[in-house]
Amino acid sequence: MTMLARARDSTRNRRAHAGFAFTFALVALVGASPDVIAQAAYPNRPIRLIVPYPPGAGTDFTAREVGAHFSKALAQPVVIDNRPGAAATLGHALATKAPPDGYTLLLGTTGGLVSGPALMGSKIPYDPLKDFATIGLATYVPYALAVTASLPANNIKELIDIAKASPRKLNVASPGVGTPNHIGAAQLMTLTGIELVHVPYRGSTLALSDLVAGNVQLLVTGLLQLVPHHRAGRIRILGVGHPQRIKAYPDIPTIAETVPGYYNTGWWGIAAPAGTSKAIVDRLNAIMNKGLATPETLQRFETAGLEVATTTPQGFHDMIKSDLQMWSKLIKDAKITVDVLP
Repeated sequence: MTMLARARDSTRNRRAHAGFAFTFALVALVGASPDVIAQAAYPNRPIRLIVPYPPGAGTDFTAREVGAHFSKALAQPVVIDNRPGAAATLGHALATKAPPDGYTLLLGTTGGLVSGPALMGSKIPYDPLKDFATIGLATYVPYALAVTASLPANNIKELIDIAKASPRKLNVASPGVGTPNHIGAAQLMTLTGIELVHVPYRGSTLALSDLVAGNVQLLVTGLLQLVPHHRAGRIRILGVGHPQRIKAYPDIPTIAETVPGYYNTGWWGIAAPAGTSKAIVDRLNAIMNKGLATPETLQRFETAGLEVATTTPQGFHDMIKSDLQMWSKLIKDAKITVDVLP
């Protein structure tokens, strides 16, 4: 065989091997599950994280902490998209309309996934158990009860005494009807027999501003917003709704120490539109669970008055289902309806 012939044979062999390799790769790709393909390609552009409350609240803090871990692990920016309104249900509804491709995530809240649906039922434009792919729990949110500085109540007992002496003279603010904040105030009324006037706002930031100004006397909200004003003497935190005192703030009593049976702890977690690839869901769950477990992150959450809590995707779904039953009972016992007067 001439050198020219051998060269042609060698070229044909290389082409044959290349063709076989391409065909093998194509067959492997076609045979792969959609989850595997999705995971290999994801992500290649920025990710949007919807926060169903205004900027500046504890929801923003949590979203940015989790978003930073996603961004670092996935090498893509995570853009916070604040969409407040309708007791957090507006932002949740918006998330259900996004493509289930992993590029729209949601900071799911107790208000949007549990208390709102428990209160409004079919009036909510989504099903909290069917319209979301749960990714994982991020944090518990111990709510606290605070009073404006001019109200002469230094503890829960003194507050109850004042409220009983003047029924319906004290206003209690919340981010909206049916929010965990509202339910927390209603639960206090149910357990103690006091009568407060509920004043709903469009977000807890506005409610807190009026508390500081003295336009309302009480507010139930997360510790993160209250602590700076408490330390400055503009308001007073009387108690937290968590079963135990918060590690970072051991001097603040639980409300249950004075009102047995009182419990008002919310939570925030990450979800995506239903139909999002299991591979993407599992990947995001692993990233956030690893990130939230770092000592630095645990310390930041604790200082903010929050408690890191993680789950599997299924564990988060099961918790939503269980809490729906609990909140439904609280709403029924407190006789709260969608048409409740502010």
